[in-house]
Amino acid sequence: MTRPASNSAQRIRGYIVFAFAFAFAIYVAWMLRNVLVLLYVSSLFAVVLTPVVRATSRLRIGRWHPFHGATAIFFLLLIVAGALTAFGFLALPPVIRDLQAFNGEIPTRLPALLVRFKQIPFVGGLNSAQLISSIQGFFSNAAAGLLLSLTNWARVLVQVGAGFVLTLYLILEGDSAYRWFLSFLSPEPRHRLDVTLQRAAGRMEKWLIGQASLMLILGLASTILYLSLGVRYAYGLGVLTGLLNIIPVLGAAVSIVLALLVAAIDSWSRVLGVAIFFLIYVQIENSLLIPRIMKNRVQLPALAILVALLLGSAVEGVVGALVAIPTAVLVAVLFDEYLVRKE
Repeated sequence: MTRPASNSAQRIRGYIVFAFAFAFAIYVAWMLRNVLVLLYVSSLFAVVLTPVVRATSRLRIGRWHPFHGATAIFFLLLIVAGALTAFGFLALPPVIRDLQAFNGEIPTRLPALLVRFKQIPFVGGLNSAQLISSIQGFFSNAAAGLLLSLTNWARVLVQVGAGFVLTLYLILEGDSAYRWFLSFLSPEPRHRLDVTLQRAAGRMEKWLIGQASLMLILGLASTILYLSLGVRYAYGLGVLTGLLNIIPVLGAAVSIVLALLVAAIDSWSRVLGVAIFFLIYVQIENSLLIPRIMKNRVQLPALAILVALLLGSAVEGVVGALVAIPTAVLVAVLFDEYLVRKE
């Protein structure tokens, strides 16, 4: 009778120790949640971008493979840097030239601008002095807010840089880390988890193709609209609008604000045209393009995609929305493998 009682006491002590260890692990994970989120996001991007690096590594000239491993990543970085540089040379000079001309014409154009501002609803009742004071106050508050948020912006840039470097390391050495992680499992569960994660990775790679399709559609549609309305910097704005579409919520907001500000330089009719376009396009994208394109690519129901975007935005803001669909794919594959009963 003594031995069963002793075994029961040991089992109870084991449960207590496990409960405390589990609670401590949760506490540590909560304290390190920012680092864990950064690691998770970097891992997802590494999984998605690794096929691009592998495809670049397979390029060859005759029998010579010029791009391999780190060289392939360096080549892709050169392409991105070259594209950004070309965009800057093509898009920035007209903006700088117009800003310099506008700065020299402010004394002569200010009365016309005041007349145009007075045509805005709820602004017409203000006199010129009040209007100028309101504009100065707005820019003063905006400058103060920008200075106060400088620390936050610096922190964000540091996190982005750290995530970028971590993604590169995971692309280069992620396979070794992945095999090390699987080595903790016995052979049969290890093979099952490996096959499941490989299947999820394949569907995540298709997400990148779907996202690129959405960016291309918006970039082309917005460029055509800007050209048809005669909006300044149409090509630069179109490219920027398409690129920013990779950020689900904030990217669209920034694109709309930039397009409206540029259109407001010339006429309010162009502002109205741009506003109507984005109002219609956002509805089409959210209700038609995203569900259909992502459903075909990642094989998820449209409702699941929309819910994933909402949850990702609520949990981690822009970053959460950015990785919401790949995360939903991973969760769906794991649920299908381990929780759904197979017939």
